[in-house]
Amino acid sequence: MRVLVCPDKFAGTISAPDVASAFAEGWRERRPADELVLRPLSDGGPGFAAVLAAALPGALTLAVATSDPLGRPVEGHVLLDGETAYVESAEACGLHLLAESERDPKHTTSFGLGPLVLAAVEAGAREVVIGLGGSATNDGGAGLLAALGAAPLDAAGYALPYGGAALAACASLGDVPRLRGARLVAATDVDSPLLGLHGASAVFGPQKGASREDVFLLDSALTRFAEVLETIPGCPSGLAARPGAGAAGGLGAAILALGGRVESGIGLVRRLTRLDGELERSYLVVTGEGSFDEQSLRGKVVAGVANAARDLGVPCVVVAGRVDAGRREAAAIGVTEAHSLVEHFGSVAKAMAQPADGLRELGRRMAQQWSR
Repeated sequence: MRVLVCPDKFAGTISAPDVASAFAEGWRERRPADELVLRPLSDGGPGFAAVLAAALPGALTLAVATSDPLGRPVEGHVLLDGETAYVESAEACGLHLLAESERDPKHTTSFGLGPLVLAAVEAGAREVVIGLGGSATNDGGAGLLAALGAAPLDAAGYALPYGGAALAACASLGDVPRLRGARLVAATDVDSPLLGLHGASAVFGPQKGASREDVFLLDSALTRFAEVLETIPGCPSGLAARPGAGAAGGLGAAILALGGRVESGIGLVRRLTRLDGELERSYLVVTGEGSFDEQSLRGKVVAGVANAARDLGVPCVVVAGRVDAGRREAAAIGVTEAHSLVEHFGSVAKAMAQPADGLRELGRRMAQQWSR
C-alpha cells in the first residue's frame, strides 16, 4: 500500500517534517511493508523555506543577517532557483520568534523582511516570492518599506517609530522603493482584506497580542496607511479591499502596492513539490495541521490537499492537534475523516506537550484501519 503523508506544521508544537516522520514511524510499526512517501508542506507560513529547499535540491540557499519583530538579530535565508528567489517572512517577522509577553502588534515591525528581499535582488533574482503567514506584525508592511528605502514619515517629515500604532500619523513615504525591476509575489492562502471586520487587525490581531481596544486602534492606523500606500506609482486602486491585502498583518497590501501579486501558497507548493503526481500514485493521503477549523476550509494546506485528493478519487485523512471543523464542511472539501491529538489524549495540555507520541499512536491506528 502506498501512503502519501503531507502535513503542515502544528503551530507552536512540532514542525511539518517532524509531524510526517512521527506519523510514519507509528504506521510502519504496524505495516512495515507499506510504502510511505513523506512530503511536508507549507502554505507560506513557518516552514515555507525548508519545504521548498527540499523540493528544489538544485537551488542555492543564502544565509542573511536580519532582525526579528523587535529588532533583535536573527538569521534568515534566501532560496535562489535561477532568477526566482523564495523568502519566508516568518523567519524575520514570525510570532514564534517572540515570547508570549513580548507580543504586541502596536510595536512589532516587518523591517527584518527587507534585508531578505534586498539580498534576493542583489543575488540576481528577477522575481521574489515571499511566503506570508505566522507573523507577529500588524504594520501593513511599513517596516518592509522602510528597509527598502521608503520610510513612512509624519506631517513634519520625520520617520515614524516602528509598529502598527504609529501609522495613524503617517503622511507620506520618504521615497519610492527601488527593487531594480524585480517583481514581488505574495504566497499566501489568507484572502482577507486589509481593513474592517474581516481585515488584518480584527481577524489576526488578537492572536498577536492585540486587545479589543488595540484592534480598533490598529485598524484605524492601517486605514490611514492604506491612503499613503495608494500614492505609490502603480499601486492598484481599492488596495485595502483586495483579497490577500490583510495577509501577515498587511504585508500583502505593501506587496500589492509595489506592483506585486498574490498567489496561492499551497498551490505554489503543490506545484513545486509535484504533489499531484504523488497523489495519483497513492492509495491514501494523510495531511494535517495544528488546528483543523473553519479557517482550514478556506484554502490552507489541508484544503489544498483534500481538494486535490477528491478530484483524483483518493481518500484523505486529516490528523490535527484539535478538530473544530464540522464533518459536513470537511467532507465538502474532500476530507474522508479527521482525528485529533486532543481527542486521543483527552487533554489539550498533553496534546501540546507530547505531539510526536500522539502522532505515532495515530499512525499505528490508521495503519490497522486502512492497510490490509
